[in-house]
Amino acid sequence: MSLSDRAIKELVELSKSDSLRKDMETVASQRHNPFIKDGTIDVDTYIEFLNQFNEFTNHEPKPFQPIIDKEMKL
Repeated sequence: MSLSDRAIKELVELSKSDSLRKDMETVASQRHNPFIKDGTIDVDTYIEFLNQFNEFTNHEPKPFQPIIDKEMKL
């Protein structure tokens, strides 16, 4: 992916913005790891997630049905 000179200039200007930097720090401080409770990893929550994810990914797939359409527009 190549950026135009205008896009590069815009990114450089944005990188100097104190308000954008503050906004990104606020976003980063609000991150939440659902597996950590009271500073330690909650193993029960992690195992529950793995079990549910496994049920989701290992379901019986539906048989493939080709799309029969001569004219498809987006």
